[in-house]
Amino acid sequence: MNNQTRHVFRDFSIALLLSLIIILLVILTADASPQWIYQGF
Repeated sequence: MNNQTRHVFRDFSIALLLSLIIILLVILTADASPQWIYQGF
């Protein structure tokens, strides 16, 4: 594996990890979403 593919793989892993964290946050806060949405307004 040369340097270019390793760089692309690392970027892909970071993007995948970020999207997984965002999905987890949405799922975990789905129950509490009315509270913080109404608090924001």
